[in-house]
Amino acid sequence: MANLMIINGFQPNPVSTGRLNAALVERARRFAQERNAGVSLTHAAGDFDLEAEIEAHLAARVIVFQFPLNSMGAPWSLKKYLDEVYTAGMDGRLSRGDGRSRRDPKRNYGTGGALAGTKYMLSLTCNAPREAFDSPDEPLFRGAGLDDLLLPLHANARFFGLEPLKTFAMFDVTKNPQIELDFERFEAHLEAEIAPCLSEGGIGRA
Repeated sequence: MANLMIINGFQPNPVSTGRLNAALVERARRFAQERNAGVSLTHAAGDFDLEAEIEAHLAARVIVFQFPLNSMGAPWSLKKYLDEVYTAGMDGRLSRGDGRSRRDPKRNYGTGGALAGTKYMLSLTCNAPREAFDSPDEPLFRGAGLDDLLLPLHANARFFGLEPLKTFAMFDVTKNPQIELDFERFEAHLEAEIAPCLSEGGIGRA
């Protein structure tokens, strides 16, 4: 049983070793353990057991999705993980249908999630600079923010009843890295977002 579930969504590729995402995973793991919280850790690109992953979701108070931004979204192995685990959990454990009723099939889609009370946090590494987001003068995102770009992940989490914590991102990690400062920001982010959830006591959802 675990209070904090960490899913490392890094997908091995020819241009990155995944060390930065692994370092953030390790910091999150150590942060929880220093607070006497249990931790489960999964690498989405590796082998995993569907039943064990569903049980880890049910036991978690907080789920951290750690991944690099690939092709403006999650790496394919993380998407594959989500497809397989969450589809298996549609048997009622992670979601009790899609929330609609036969009497009113056009309303309340996406409200059948069974994980209400469980928090989640997206944590990303990005090549893009922070200034590329939230600015109408920037040509690619045209004023959209990082969480706008990540809407499919947020919508999927809401479908299963998960409740969001503030997203964390390390920007410009290739051309203008500020790694040590980013690690300090990450620790502060964990303190602000994760620590209160772990201090609520108990295993599993409130």
